[in-house]
Amino acid sequence: MTDETTETTQVTGEADDRRPSRVERLEAEGDIAADYLEELLDIADLDGDLDIDVEGDRAAVSIVGADLQQLVGREGEVLDALQELTRLAVYRETGERSRLMLDISGFRAQRREQLVALGEETVARVRESGSPVSLDPMTPFERKVVHDVVAQAGLVSESEGVEPRRYVVVLPE
Repeated sequence: MTDETTETTQVTGEADDRRPSRVERLEAEGDIAADYLEELLDIADLDGDLDIDVEGDRAAVSIVGADLQQLVGREGEVLDALQELTRLAVYRETGERSRLMLDISGFRAQRREQLVALGEETVARVRESGSPVSLDPMTPFERKVVHDVVAQAGLVSESEGVEPRRYVVVLPE
């Protein structure tokens, strides 16, 4: 009995003790997402090239191509919905919640630049006035970008309100 136990331990010990690294798991998420989105593009008969990356603590997939505006929608509403569907496809495959970020035709990258500028301007206004400044309602992605800019500038910000009318308040030092 001891020999069997030792043998079983050795076999299972050598099998696959190594868990994939965080980057490997995020790359796998990106691959699953890209497969899902490739199928979606085929069904919709749309041309687009997919770029998979790992940005910080999340997988990022970008679709670039001609005339993909219908996949972005008004103010990114369709893009947000596609991102959630893609996250669900990843969850279905991995069993783990995904924080994957989807961008189409550079919409999020351009919006991020605008939000960084807004965050920097708001920080300057708060420092100059010494009073809190409330911004217009934003999506979770937009709020996160502004919160990051404010934190990097050494100030504090909070989200207030209830979805879909949640907004950022930047507080003085």
